[in-house]
Amino acid sequence: MTDTITPPAPTVDEARAVAEAARESEWTAPSFLRELFAGRLPLALVYPFPAPTAEEVERAAPFLAELEAFLRDEVDSDAIDREGKLPEQVIRRLQEMGALGIKVDPEYGGLGLSQLMYTRAIGMVTSQDGSLTALLSASQSIGVAVPLKLFGTAEQKQRYLPRLAKGAISAFALTEVGVGSDPAGLTTTAVKSEDGSHWILNGEKLWCTNGTIAEVMVVMAKTGKRITAFVVEANWPGVEVVHRLNFMGLNAIENGVLRFTNVKVPTENVIWGEGKGLKLALMTLNTGRLTLPASGTAGAKRALKISRTWAAERVQWGKPIGKHDAVAQMIGKMAADSFAMDAVSELASLLADRGDTDIRLEAAMAKLWNSEMSHRITDDCLQIKGGRGYETADSLRMRGERPDPVERMYRDSRINRIFEGSSEIMRLFIAREAVDTHLAVAGDLIDPKTSMGKKLKAFARSAVFYVGWYPRLWMATEWFRFGQFGPLATHLRFVGRRSRKLARTLFHAMVRFGPKLEQRQSVLFRLVDVGAELFAMTAAISRAKTMAVAGNADAMAVADVFCRHARTRVDNLFQEAFGPNDVATYQLAQRVVRGESTWLEAGIVGAKSAG
Repeated sequence: MTDTITPPAPTVDEARAVAEAARESEWTAPSFLRELFAGRLPLALVYPFPAPTAEEVERAAPFLAELEAFLRDEVDSDAIDREGKLPEQVIRRLQEMGALGIKVDPEYGGLGLSQLMYTRAIGMVTSQDGSLTALLSASQSIGVAVPLKLFGTAEQKQRYLPRLAKGAISAFALTEVGVGSDPAGLTTTAVKSEDGSHWILNGEKLWCTNGTIAEVMVVMAKTGKRITAFVVEANWPGVEVVHRLNFMGLNAIENGVLRFTNVKVPTENVIWGEGKGLKLALMTLNTGRLTLPASGTAGAKRALKISRTWAAERVQWGKPIGKHDAVAQMIGKMAADSFAMDAVSELASLLADRGDTDIRLEAAMAKLWNSEMSHRITDDCLQIKGGRGYETADSLRMRGERPDPVERMYRDSRINRIFEGSSEIMRLFIAREAVDTHLAVAGDLIDPKTSMGKKLKAFARSAVFYVGWYPRLWMATEWFRFGQFGPLATHLRFVGRRSRKLARTLFHAMVRFGPKLEQRQSVLFRLVDVGAELFAMTAAISRAKTMAVAGNADAMAVADVFCRHARTRVDNLFQEAFGPNDVATYQLAQRVVRGESTWLEAGIVGAKSAG
């Protein structure tokens, strides 16, 4: 038996180089959030709130109606959770109705629905069963269909898209035991054969959703120093499912460890081109991530429904608990936040469909903010339901009570802050893009490796840029604007003022910390969270005003409550922006990690006694 040689971990510079090479470095279309981080409020990009065409809605209606009836009448999600397996008949019915080919073009046999209608379908599924969402989303958001639609050759599309439209399950294999958010350490390799007809694939992938049942998958592998994407058939020799994995929630998710041993992959199965795999993955995720905001929104709506029903019927101390202020405050915030989540999710999907804006930041922000909000709302739902929230649906049913699946919802929703880029990675990604304007202008000034000649040029360039840019950030321009928004105008003016403060604070952080800013992640994260709240406020205001014009005046009041709370969060984030306690907290963490404070663990099994 030979020892496996583990390649050395990539250095910080090597990891950064891989990440930078995969970035979409050009901005060829406008972006609302890019402008917001630069201190501008480009309202015309998001108001009036975009809307699908009547034809689009009509075309999707039969499928959505069939899907809802199926979920309501044929899916026993408590049994699925209990048994940890999706029934074959459930998968078969989804395949028959075209639910695994929602975005595949009709010319290949798919439904050809828009991103918005896809995310609405996924949201509906999530409101019933998170494991079903994982099946459909992994196959269609990041699985084979979208990379081929974006980057595939005509031959690849003709060979695979009809199969996927008919229900072939697909997967995406990137993560490895030592590789999560840092793909520079990828160890799966592909080496071209001597005759150039195929690649020889070797490696192991972890946490591959749908990997245990997929017919076809996208596999990321190193080809030399670069990463390439391959379409791999699950039944090829050398492809092996090593384990099916089990998790805290999503008990029926088909997620596993895959091993590739000398798998022969034809050269025509390279997607887009050699060395373009990581950029392909990131560009695919621009729309692929939009599943998570929709899922989070649906979960929040289900939690709101359960909470308000219980709050109306549960009587304690002589009145329904919904009339007690402590519970009412939670429900009011849940209602306002779920409305804003819906606005954020719908806006991001509609912008993707419209196609005239760059949504890389909007998609990442929607995923980040909605997944965080959804978890808070689900947690509040469990708190409102009390012991009945902690009790399983099966146990409630046994006692003759309504089997609200709050316990399962809580377990299933927790992964959304990790799936398709954890909240921390989303914040890093957004922060990198947020400072891109400054790096393009003054990056050479703070790069210690830059020559003096380049620094002088950067200084001259920066002087010209900031002389015009920085003073504008102190000029109030909102006082007489946005009157058409009525009671929401004051909130929109707040967004404009705070967007300029956000741009100033980002600039101040760059001046204060220089090249060390990337190490002050807590500072960057707070500023990203400011941007998230301002984005959510704008989306909620735009949607509420559009709904009010259409006759739903209540939307304005809901948006007003959301904005009131969001404003408080924004100002608190600014107050703590530079983290007066960050250094002390970091130093304590390092002592703990080094094992110098193990006395804190005294009293638990296996711990040393306190000294």
